Amino acid sequence: MDITLVCAGCGAVNRLPDSKMRDKPVCGKCKLSLLPTAPVELTEATFTKFITRTSMPVLVDFWAPWCGPCRMMAPAFAQAAAQLSPRIILAKLNTEDAPIAASPFAISGIPTMILFRGGNEVSRQSGALNTQQIIQFATT
Repeated sequence: MDITLVCAGCGAVNRLPDSKMRDKPVCGKCKLSLLPTAPVELTEATFTKFITRTSMPVLVDFWAPWCGPCRMMAPAFAQAAAQLSPRIILAKLNTEDAPIAASPFAISGIPTMILFRGGNEVSRQSGALNTQQIIQFATT
């Protein structure tokens, strides 16, 4: 079975066999790692393609720079990204910089994490969490 991964660096869509997931795959275009161990920064321009074309689960942190709880959770989210890779990709979307991308999800409070599979929302959690809580949320 093939896995489809969108490169966080150049936006290229990469297909690779499931058996190659453990081989630290890189983008065929720019050679950036396709399974990052740090959160991917998404933008207005990259959000939809990344979420809909990446076939593995993507956990997105909807946040804003003025939000104290968002800033407090950022290190835990980064630690969770390192621990969940390569099973789940973690990404961040700044709702101040990308209001159009965030608006369909009716985010009423931040931070809010949404887990996507195949471009569809499967679960949502609002409020700051620690690393273990983020991992538990992403894997249940």
